[in-house]
Amino acid sequence: MSYTSNTIFDKSTPVVTNIIIINVLMLLANEVFKLRSFALFYPASPDFSPYQFITHMFMHGGIFHLIFNMYALWMFGKILEKVWGSQRFFIYYFVTGLGAAAIYTLVNFIQLNFIEAHINASMLENMKSLLETNQGFVDKDIYMQQWYEITTIPVLGASGAVFGVLLGFGMLFPNTVLRLLFPPVSLKAKYFVLIYGAIELYLAINNPAGGGIAHTAHLGGMIFGFILVKIWRKKRNMFY
Repeated sequence: MSYTSNTIFDKSTPVVTNIIIINVLMLLANEVFKLRSFALFYPASPDFSPYQFITHMFMHGGIFHLIFNMYALWMFGKILEKVWGSQRFFIYYFVTGLGAAAIYTLVNFIQLNFIEAHINASMLENMKSLLETNQGFVDKDIYMQQWYEITTIPVLGASGAVFGVLLGFGMLFPNTVLRLLFPPVSLKAKYFVLIYGAIELYLAINNPAGGGIAHTAHLGGMIFGFILVKIWRKKRNMFY
């Protein structure tokens, strides 16, 4: 996608540039050292550590995952950084990233409570024992499968924060025309954000497992971005 030209849209900015560099270096480090412990595990997992709420934002599942997120960050993030300044953009980026992780974890907590209400107590204890000893698990019961996936499969990537950046761009520049590569159409940023948000909400509700994509984290980034922009606007500390 691309957008209409303007002087504020040119050149990169320090925070965005450094975030991209760190993400690239972390991908390379992960290829060599297999930094699985840097991804975000569910808090009840024996593999969970508090620092993962930060480190997972710099981890990606592969080169295409990284390119998609960093391209979107570079395209929209540098504009927000020019408008807000580096310090405020830095705060915004991490608030939306942490907010995305918080929403994702909260939804998993709700799902686990629902699942555990439908699992036999002895089976659940057996599952927890397998989890603590890092043993594999195979079961055809859908609830058992979901429980095991939530407690063993981590989330990683900058997508939550990037969706927050997208939301921020849509709020500050609602009438900027975005030209999409696929599908090849042009539409205003406010409609692009609304459509993307609606798609993520639909997928989060109808496909909670996500097919490997943390839709609730994407929504979390947008929710926290919306709240933060509203707070800043209310305090009249922003300029346009």
